[in-house]
Amino acid sequence: MSIRTNIIASITAAAVALPLGFAFAKDAMKGHPNLIAAQKSTDDAIAKLTAAQKANEYDLGGHAAKAKELLTQAQAEIKLAAEAANKPDKK
Repeated sequence: MSIRTNIIASITAAAVALPLGFAFAKDAMKGHPNLIAAQKSTDDAIAKLTAAQKANEYDLGGHAAKAKELLTQAQAEIKLAAEAANKPDKK
């Protein structure tokens, strides 16, 4: 597979997975406006990276794709932070 094919596949997967992940995270996020804002910021950053990829015909040396991958990981951590904050036995 070419790099371009891999990038397009990653973008497609992210476009499907991100909204689903955010939907599942919504309940955990209730009452945590800063975490909600952080989650939205990562969504916005991913959208801007996608726009940059399209504008540059996906020729960004794989760095935009890697940044999007890391932002997706950050979104998972934000969700986990909300879940940890919601635990009744937190210290």
